[in-house]
Amino acid sequence: MFVDFDTLPEESRVWIYQANRSFSPEEISEIEDKLKVFLEAWTAHGQDLQAGYKFVYKRFIVIALNQNLNMATGCSIDASVRFIQQLEQDYNVDLMDKMNVSYKQGEFIAYKPLMDFKKMAKQKAVSKNTIVFNNLVTNIAEFKENWEVPASESWHNRFLK
Repeated sequence: MFVDFDTLPEESRVWIYQANRSFSPEEISEIEDKLKVFLEAWTAHGQDLQAGYKFVYKRFIVIALNQNLNMATGCSIDASVRFIQQLEQDYNVDLMDKMNVSYKQGEFIAYKPLMDFKKMAKQKAVSKNTIVFNNLVTNIAEFKENWEVPASESWHNRFLK
């Protein structure tokens, strides 16, 4: 059952998919329509899942699930992964590669392979104050507080000396 993201409880589980490029306004509109259809029909063992999404910076798809109502199961998580993989194919975009880093350069969102980010850290091209996106957050509360943070407050800190 699709609901507005902002109505979901703070402890709702989140999955964050970062794109390797920005989506166009037309693509965002199409993807939002597809997300609504998918989330409206998303179930776990025949039970409705109450879920919503948020599109952020034209690059991030955040899906949230109210686990107080029903928990995701292996099959329902597999269904969501297949949905995201289909988006990757439909829009020729990478959404599943966790070995990439997104960070802010002014108002611009940069996207680099982890190896390049490590090199940039050694060269001092990024610092502890660089705003990074911690896609490892697990719920809406963490998403709001710890997703967009200085690198010093994220797992990215290990690469900064």
